[in-house]
Amino acid sequence: MTEHYTKLTASEIASIWTSYMQDSMSKCVLGYFLEHVEDEEIRSIVQFSYDLSSTHIEKLTTIFQEEQIPTPTGFTYDDDVNMNAPRLYTDPFMLTYINHMAKIGMLGYSGFVSMSARDDIRAYYREGLNETSELYERSSKIALSKGLFVRAPYIAYPSKTDYIDTKKYLSGLNPFSNKRPLNAVEISHLFLNIQTNIMGAKLAISFAQTSPREKIQQWMLRGRDISKKHVQVFTQTLLGNDIQPPVSSDVAITDSTTPPFSDKLTMFHMAFMSAAGTGNYATAAAASQRSDLILNYERQSLEIAQYTKDGADLMISNAWMEQPPTTKDKDQLTKKKDTME
Repeated sequence: MTEHYTKLTASEIASIWTSYMQDSMSKCVLGYFLEHVEDEEIRSIVQFSYDLSSTHIEKLTTIFQEEQIPTPTGFTYDDDVNMNAPRLYTDPFMLTYINHMAKIGMLGYSGFVSMSARDDIRAYYREGLNETSELYERSSKIALSKGLFVRAPYIAYPSKTDYIDTKKYLSGLNPFSNKRPLNAVEISHLFLNIQTNIMGAKLAISFAQTSPREKIQQWMLRGRDISKKHVQVFTQTLLGNDIQPPVSSDVAITDSTTPPFSDKLTMFHMAFMSAAGTGNYATAAAASQRSDLILNYERQSLEIAQYTKDGADLMISNAWMEQPPTTKDKDQLTKKKDTME
Protein backbone atom coordinates (compact mmCIF):
# COMPACT_ATOMS: atom_id res chain seq x y z
CA MET A 1 0.00 0.00 0.00
CA THR A 2 1.43 3.38 -1.04
CA GLU A 3 1.67 5.96 1.72
CA HIS A 4 0.04 9.28 0.94
CA TYR A 5 2.20 12.30 1.71
CA THR A 6 0.23 15.16 3.19
CA LYS A 7 1.64 18.67 2.98
CA LEU A 8 1.40 21.05 5.91
CA THR A 9 -1.68 23.26 6.04
CA ALA A 10 -1.49 27.03 6.47
CA SER A 11 -2.42 26.57 10.14
CA GLU A 12 0.38 24.07 10.70
CA ILE A 13 2.93 26.29 8.95
CA ALA A 14 1.76 29.21 11.10
CA SER A 15 2.11 27.08 14.23
CA ILE A 16 5.65 25.88 13.60
CA TRP A 17 6.78 29.34 12.43
CA THR A 18 5.35 31.02 15.53
CA SER A 19 6.80 28.32 17.78
CA TYR A 20 10.26 28.72 16.27
CA MET A 21 10.23 32.48 16.76
CA GLN A 22 9.11 32.19 20.37
CA ASP A 23 11.47 29.35 21.29
CA SER A 24 14.48 31.08 19.73
CA MET A 25 13.62 34.18 21.78
CA SER A 26 13.17 32.11 24.93
CA LYS A 27 16.48 30.31 24.44
CA CYS A 28 18.29 33.67 24.30
CA VAL A 29 16.58 35.00 27.43
CA LEU A 30 17.04 31.77 29.38
CA GLY A 31 20.66 31.44 28.31
CA TYR A 32 21.30 34.89 29.79
CA PHE A 33 19.47 33.87 32.97
CA LEU A 34 21.76 30.84 33.31
CA GLU A 35 24.79 33.15 33.33
CA HIS A 36 23.53 34.98 36.42
CA VAL A 37 21.17 32.79 38.47
CA GLU A 38 22.56 31.98 41.91
CA ASP A 39 19.87 29.98 43.72
CA GLU A 40 20.40 26.30 42.84
CA GLU A 41 16.71 25.39 42.96
CA ILE A 42 15.82 28.23 40.64
CA ARG A 43 18.78 27.33 38.43
CA SER A 44 17.30 23.85 37.95
CA ILE A 45 14.10 25.44 36.60
CA VAL A 46 16.00 27.82 34.32
CA GLN A 47 18.06 24.90 33.01
CA PHE A 48 14.98 22.72 32.45
CA SER A 49 13.25 25.55 30.59
CA TYR A 50 16.36 26.29 28.52
CA ASP A 51 16.71 22.62 27.56
CA LEU A 52 13.08 22.52 26.43
CA SER A 53 13.54 25.54 24.17
CA SER A 54 16.76 24.12 22.73
CA THR A 55 15.13 20.76 21.97
CA HIS A 56 12.11 22.45 20.42
CA ILE A 57 14.31 24.49 18.09
CA GLU A 58 16.10 21.33 16.93
CA LYS A 59 12.84 19.51 16.23
CA LEU A 60 11.25 22.47 14.48
CA THR A 61 14.36 22.98 12.34
CA THR A 62 14.08 19.36 11.21
CA ILE A 63 10.44 19.89 10.22
CA PHE A 64 11.32 23.00 8.19
CA GLN A 65 14.12 21.15 6.43
CA GLU A 66 12.02 18.07 5.66
CA GLU A 67 9.24 20.23 4.25
CA GLN A 68 11.76 22.35 2.32
CA ILE A 69 10.45 25.51 3.97
CA PRO A 70 13.01 28.20 4.83
CA THR A 71 13.84 28.13 8.53
CA PRO A 72 13.05 31.48 10.20
CA THR A 73 15.96 33.64 11.30
CA GLY A 74 14.41 34.18 14.72
CA PHE A 75 16.91 35.13 17.43
CA THR A 76 20.46 33.94 18.02
CA TYR A 77 23.20 34.25 20.63
CA ASP A 78 25.50 35.98 18.13
CA ASP A 79 23.08 38.73 17.18
CA ASP A 80 20.65 39.14 20.06
CA VAL A 81 22.33 38.38 23.41
CA ASN A 82 25.24 39.93 25.28
CA MET A 83 26.25 37.24 27.74
CA ASN A 84 28.82 39.60 29.25
CA ALA A 85 26.16 42.11 30.29
CA PRO A 86 25.87 42.54 34.08
CA ARG A 87 23.03 40.96 36.01
CA LEU A 88 19.72 42.69 35.21
CA TYR A 89 17.17 40.40 36.92
CA THR A 90 16.95 38.89 40.39
CA ASP A 91 16.53 35.15 40.93
CA PRO A 92 12.90 35.50 42.16
CA PHE A 93 12.06 37.43 38.99
CA MET A 94 13.58 34.67 36.81
CA LEU A 95 11.42 32.06 38.55
CA THR A 96 8.28 34.19 38.31
CA TYR A 97 9.01 34.94 34.65
CA ILE A 98 9.37 31.25 33.76
CA ASN A 99 6.21 30.36 35.68
CA HIS A 100 4.32 33.09 33.83
CA MET A 101 5.68 32.09 30.42
CA ALA A 102 4.74 28.47 31.15
CA LYS A 103 1.12 29.57 31.59
CA ILE A 104 1.23 31.36 28.25
CA GLY A 105 2.90 28.32 26.71
CA MET A 106 0.20 25.92 27.87
CA LEU A 107 -2.46 28.08 26.23
CA GLY A 108 -0.38 28.34 23.06
CA TYR A 109 0.33 24.63 22.74
CA SER A 110 -3.28 23.66 23.31
CA GLY A 111 -4.24 26.04 20.52
CA PHE A 112 -1.59 24.61 18.19
CA VAL A 113 -2.85 21.07 18.85
CA SER A 114 -6.35 22.10 17.83
CA MET A 115 -5.03 23.83 14.68
CA SER A 116 -3.05 20.81 13.48
CA ALA A 117 -4.24 17.82 11.44
CA ARG A 118 -1.10 15.88 10.54
CA ASP A 119 -0.19 13.17 13.04
CA ASP A 120 3.43 14.22 13.51
CA ILE A 121 2.57 17.89 14.10
CA ARG A 122 -0.16 17.03 16.58
CA ALA A 123 2.23 14.67 18.35
CA TYR A 124 4.85 17.42 18.57
CA TYR A 125 2.41 19.86 20.16
CA ARG A 126 0.90 17.28 22.50
CA GLU A 127 4.40 16.55 23.77
CA GLY A 128 5.11 20.28 24.03
CA LEU A 129 1.91 20.76 26.03
CA ASN A 130 2.97 18.02 28.45
CA GLU A 131 6.47 19.49 28.79
CA THR A 132 5.18 23.00 29.41
CA SER A 133 2.71 21.66 31.95
CA GLU A 134 5.60 19.95 33.73
CA LEU A 135 7.55 23.22 33.66
CA TYR A 136 4.62 25.03 35.26
CA GLU A 137 4.29 22.30 37.88
CA ARG A 138 7.99 22.39 38.82
CA SER A 139 8.25 26.18 38.85
CA SER A 140 5.04 26.48 40.90
CA LYS A 141 6.31 24.05 43.55
CA ILE A 142 9.56 25.95 43.99
CA ALA A 143 7.72 29.30 44.02
CA LEU A 144 5.37 27.96 46.71
CA SER A 145 8.26 26.65 48.79
CA LYS A 146 10.00 30.04 48.64
CA GLY A 147 6.89 32.08 49.31
CA LEU A 148 6.98 33.58 45.81
CA PHE A 149 3.80 32.03 44.39
CA VAL A 150 1.02 34.61 44.36
CA ARG A 151 -2.36 33.01 45.01
CA ALA A 152 -5.65 34.34 43.70
CA PRO A 153 -7.99 35.96 46.27
CA TYR A 154 -10.07 33.76 48.56
CA ILE A 155 -13.85 34.03 48.84
CA ALA A 156 -16.36 32.39 51.17
CA TYR A 157 -17.60 29.00 49.97
CA PRO A 158 -21.16 29.14 48.59
CA SER A 159 -23.76 27.49 50.82
CA LYS A 160 -26.16 26.55 48.00
CA THR A 161 -26.63 26.64 44.24
CA ASP A 162 -28.65 29.49 42.80
CA TYR A 163 -29.99 30.94 39.55
CA ILE A 164 -29.87 34.50 38.21
CA ASP A 165 -33.35 35.93 38.65
CA THR A 166 -32.97 39.46 37.28
CA LYS A 167 -31.38 41.17 34.27
CA LYS A 168 -29.79 43.61 36.71
CA TYR A 169 -27.17 40.90 37.27
CA LEU A 170 -25.69 41.85 33.90
CA SER A 171 -25.69 45.62 34.52
CA GLY A 172 -22.91 47.74 35.93
CA LEU A 173 -22.60 50.86 33.78
CA ASN A 174 -24.97 53.10 35.74
CA PRO A 175 -22.83 55.17 38.16
CA PHE A 176 -25.88 55.95 40.29
CA SER A 177 -26.76 52.35 41.08
CA ASN A 178 -24.92 49.81 43.18
CA LYS A 179 -23.01 47.18 41.25
CA ARG A 180 -23.61 43.58 42.24
CA PRO A 181 -20.73 41.72 43.90
CA LEU A 182 -18.15 40.12 41.64
CA ASN A 183 -18.52 36.40 41.03
CA ALA A 184 -15.66 33.91 41.24
CA VAL A 185 -15.18 33.75 37.46
CA GLU A 186 -14.81 37.53 37.21
CA ILE A 187 -12.41 37.64 40.17
CA SER A 188 -10.19 34.97 38.63
CA HIS A 189 -9.80 36.95 35.39
CA LEU A 190 -9.17 40.22 37.18
CA PHE A 191 -6.45 38.53 39.23
CA LEU A 192 -4.85 36.92 36.15
CA ASN A 193 -4.77 40.22 34.28
CA ILE A 194 -3.23 42.02 37.28
CA GLN A 195 -0.42 39.45 37.35
CA THR A 196 0.08 39.61 33.57
CA ASN A 197 0.34 43.40 33.59
CA ILE A 198 2.74 43.42 36.55
CA MET A 199 5.06 41.11 34.61
CA GLY A 200 4.68 43.22 31.46
CA ALA A 201 5.47 46.42 33.36
CA LYS A 202 8.63 44.96 34.89
CA LEU A 203 9.88 43.70 31.54
CA ALA A 204 9.14 47.05 29.92
CA ILE A 205 11.10 48.88 32.63
CA SER A 206 14.09 46.56 32.20
CA PHE A 207 14.06 46.95 28.41
CA ALA A 208 13.70 50.76 28.59
CA GLN A 209 16.49 50.93 31.17
CA THR A 210 18.93 49.10 28.90
CA SER A 211 17.98 50.23 25.38
CA PRO A 212 20.37 52.70 23.73
CA ARG A 213 17.63 54.09 21.46
CA GLU A 214 15.41 56.91 22.66
CA LYS A 215 12.39 55.87 20.58
CA ILE A 216 12.55 52.34 21.99
CA GLN A 217 12.91 53.71 25.52
CA GLN A 218 9.82 55.87 25.05
CA TRP A 219 7.78 53.01 23.60
CA MET A 220 8.78 50.70 26.45
CA LEU A 221 7.93 53.30 29.10
CA ARG A 222 4.58 53.84 27.41
CA GLY A 223 3.96 50.11 27.74
CA ARG A 224 4.90 50.29 31.42
CA ASP A 225 2.43 53.13 31.94
CA ILE A 226 -0.37 51.27 30.16
CA SER A 227 0.24 48.18 32.28
CA LYS A 228 0.29 50.22 35.51
CA LYS A 229 -2.96 51.95 34.53
CA HIS A 230 -4.66 48.63 33.77
CA VAL A 231 -3.44 47.18 37.08
CA GLN A 232 -4.99 50.15 38.87
CA VAL A 233 -8.34 49.60 37.12
CA PHE A 234 -8.42 45.90 38.00
CA THR A 235 -7.21 46.54 41.55
CA GLN A 236 -9.86 49.19 42.20
CA THR A 237 -12.53 46.81 40.92
CA LEU A 238 -11.45 44.18 43.44
CA LEU A 239 -11.11 46.71 46.26
CA GLY A 240 -14.61 47.95 45.46
CA ASN A 241 -15.77 44.48 46.49
CA ASP A 242 -13.63 44.47 49.64
CA ILE A 243 -11.21 42.04 48.05
CA GLN A 244 -7.53 42.74 48.66
CA PRO A 245 -5.56 41.96 45.48
CA PRO A 246 -2.50 39.81 46.25
CA VAL A 247 0.74 41.40 45.06
CA SER A 248 4.14 39.95 44.28
CA SER A 249 7.50 41.18 45.53
CA ASP A 250 8.65 44.37 43.85
CA VAL A 251 12.31 43.31 43.79
CA ALA A 252 12.97 42.31 40.20
CA ILE A 253 15.27 44.65 38.29
CA THR A 254 18.82 45.71 39.16
CA ASP A 255 20.27 49.12 38.27
CA SER A 256 22.29 47.83 35.29
CA THR A 257 21.96 49.88 32.10
CA THR A 258 24.00 47.57 29.87
CA PRO A 259 21.70 45.89 27.32
CA PRO A 260 21.74 42.08 27.56
CA PHE A 261 19.40 41.74 24.57
CA SER A 262 19.07 43.38 21.19
CA ASP A 263 16.27 45.90 20.68
CA LYS A 264 14.96 43.56 18.00
CA LEU A 265 14.47 40.85 20.63
CA THR A 266 12.99 43.12 23.30
CA MET A 267 10.52 44.64 20.82
CA PHE A 268 9.42 41.17 19.72
CA HIS A 269 9.12 40.10 23.35
CA MET A 270 6.86 43.01 24.25
CA ALA A 271 4.74 42.44 21.13
CA PHE A 272 4.40 38.80 22.16
CA MET A 273 3.36 39.80 25.69
CA SER A 274 0.87 42.31 24.28
CA ALA A 275 -0.69 39.65 22.07
CA ALA A 276 -1.01 37.30 25.04
CA GLY A 277 -2.56 40.10 27.09
CA THR A 278 -5.09 40.90 24.37
CA GLY A 279 -6.06 37.22 24.28
CA ASN A 280 -6.52 37.24 28.05
CA TYR A 281 -8.73 40.32 27.82
CA ALA A 282 -10.89 38.75 25.13
CA THR A 283 -11.35 35.62 27.23
CA ALA A 284 -12.09 37.71 30.33
CA ALA A 285 -14.66 39.83 28.48
CA ALA A 286 -16.42 36.71 27.21
CA ALA A 287 -16.45 35.13 30.68
CA SER A 288 -17.51 38.23 32.62
CA GLN A 289 -21.20 39.03 33.10
CA ARG A 290 -21.05 42.54 34.53
CA SER A 291 -21.29 45.07 31.70
CA ASP A 292 -18.78 47.51 33.20
CA LEU A 293 -16.11 44.80 33.26
CA ILE A 294 -16.78 43.89 29.63
CA LEU A 295 -16.55 47.55 28.56
CA ASN A 296 -13.26 47.98 30.44
CA TYR A 297 -11.73 44.96 28.72
CA GLU A 298 -12.83 46.22 25.31
CA ARG A 299 -11.36 49.68 25.90
CA GLN A 300 -8.12 48.24 27.23
CA SER A 301 -7.84 45.86 24.27
CA LEU A 302 -8.06 48.82 21.87
CA GLU A 303 -5.35 50.63 23.82
CA ILE A 304 -3.05 47.60 23.62
CA ALA A 305 -3.83 47.19 19.91
CA GLN A 306 -2.72 50.77 19.19
CA TYR A 307 0.38 50.30 21.32
CA THR A 308 1.25 47.09 19.47
CA LYS A 309 0.67 48.78 16.09
CA ASP A 310 3.05 51.60 16.99
CA GLY A 311 5.61 49.01 18.09
CA ALA A 312 5.23 47.16 14.79
CA ASP A 313 5.86 50.40 12.92
CA LEU A 314 9.07 50.86 14.91
CA MET A 315 10.19 47.32 14.16
CA ILE A 316 9.48 47.69 10.45
CA SER A 317 11.36 51.00 10.25
CA ASN A 318 14.41 49.24 11.73
CA ALA A 319 13.99 46.08 9.59
CA TRP A 320 13.45 43.95 12.71
CA MET A 321 10.07 42.39 11.89
CA GLU A 322 10.40 38.98 10.26
CA GLN A 323 7.55 38.21 7.88
CA PRO A 324 5.50 35.05 8.49
CA PRO A 325 5.03 32.62 5.59
CA THR A 326 2.41 34.04 3.25
CA THR A 327 0.43 33.18 0.14
CA LYS A 328 1.45 34.31 -3.32
CA ASP A 329 0.15 37.66 -4.47
CA LYS A 330 -1.97 36.64 -7.47
CA ASP A 331 -2.19 40.21 -8.79
CA GLN A 332 1.58 40.51 -8.81
CA LEU A 333 1.93 37.16 -10.54
CA THR A 334 -0.52 38.28 -13.20
CA LYS A 335 1.37 41.54 -13.78
CA LYS A 336 4.66 39.65 -14.15
CA LYS A 337 3.05 37.34 -16.68
CA ASP A 338 1.65 40.27 -18.67
CA THR A 339 5.06 41.96 -18.70
CA MET A 340 6.73 38.88 -20.13
CA GLU A 341 4.17 38.66 -22.90
